[in-house]
Amino acid sequence: MAELELILAAPRGYCAGVDRAVETVERALELEGKPVYVRKQIVHNIHVVRDLETRGAIFVDDVVEVPAGATVVFSAHGVAPTVHEDAAARHLNVIDATCPLVTKVHSEAKRYDTRGYHMLLIGHEGHEEVVGTMGEAPQAMTLVETESDVANLPDFPESQPLAFLTQTTLSVDETRGIIAALKVRYPWIHSPVKEDICYATSNRQAAVKALAAETELVLVIGSANSSNSCRLVEVAREYGADSHLIEDETEIDPAWIVGRTRVGLTSGASAPERLVRGVIGWFEANHTVSAVTELETVHEDVSFNLPRPIRRALAVIDASGTAAKE
Repeated sequence: MAELELILAAPRGYCAGVDRAVETVERALELEGKPVYVRKQIVHNIHVVRDLETRGAIFVDDVVEVPAGATVVFSAHGVAPTVHEDAAARHLNVIDATCPLVTKVHSEAKRYDTRGYHMLLIGHEGHEEVVGTMGEAPQAMTLVETESDVANLPDFPESQPLAFLTQTTLSVDETRGIIAALKVRYPWIHSPVKEDICYATSNRQAAVKALAAETELVLVIGSANSSNSCRLVEVAREYGADSHLIEDETEIDPAWIVGRTRVGLTSGASAPERLVRGVIGWFEANHTVSAVTELETVHEDVSFNLPRPIRRALAVIDASGTAAKE
């Protein structure tokens, strides 16, 4: 049996927003007791969802499914203002785990809307983040999915202020092309002060580009509904490596490995590291693995504070424990 070298992309896996969202549900279960309701998947990974379900989380599609007065956590992808209104009408205890970088895009949308801008949102139709962002100003926003869509957009007059926003988990290269086309079509269009594609998405795509140059096959661990995971597969292929998206080691096709000597592994921003370890274990059980190394392109040390209701509850517990000791 030929020897295989496994090369792991770094960074990979959980980003700060996902880590915050998952911990939010875990802390809510500790503080509130089960069940705790979660609107939509807290992050787009079925393993994470199933694990939280075993601990007492109940995932629902709409807040109308949550009993009046119960606790509900909003996912990392953000929600439209109407969802907040529906939750308030049901007197729900809301813990909003929206990623702060998604919240930034929502804030930009509200600001542009207040100033009379029409916004062109670059993103994928139906993705929860896009649905939430468009909900901030549905009458003042048009979705753009591809560069070819730009030619079919309205002929806005120069008197109409325009701005573009982007979903945070898009392909950096593809989005760059769409933005360039928008600027050619509408030279007066405004850009966000800081780009909307998040640091983790950019970093993981840069890592995969480097990985694709060093390997013959790149396996991306993540769920099919994870936008950033799907983009990693596309980037690996664009940069010369065969690539496949897998949920875990059970989805590896042995035929993919035939004739390979160097295999790259990475994981989407919502995939826990234990899934990577499971894939490594599969290779070690089924092949002669000569080495497992990391290819680091950038070091990440970003973290976000937990949502305010969780921090407050933890502070009360900490204060009561301190008082008891005194």
